[in-house]
Amino acid sequence: MNQYLLSVFSVEGAPTPSAEAMQRAYHDVDVFNAKLMEKKAWVFGGGLHPPGTATVVRVQAGEALLTDGPFAEAKEHLGGFWVIKAPDLDAALAWAKEASVACANPVEVRPFQDPAED
Repeated sequence: MNQYLLSVFSVEGAPTPSAEAMQRAYHDVDVFNAKLMEKKAWVFGGGLHPPGTATVVRVQAGEALLTDGPFAEAKEHLGGFWVIKAPDLDAALAWAKEASVACANPVEVRPFQDPAED
């Protein structure tokens, strides 16, 4: 079975959801996660702290250089992700549609290079 990365993107500058909307999204994501596990599609998933908490590590001439903040200057940042198992891209896209509804954000789907061992 193939593995896919479902990446959740948050848009910088977008209105902050209300506390009620955030609680609904947390609940809906919990329900989605349970469904992934029930259907044996769950591999791993998690939410991330805001981009300002990131540290970028670059090695140049054997020295590690640390930079605060996200790697890319962008308006959209990775906010969370799932790694799932799915038989094909169409199945992964169906999961991503449910994920996008649950977390109320865009979800990008990307296949891993090698199929997972079952």
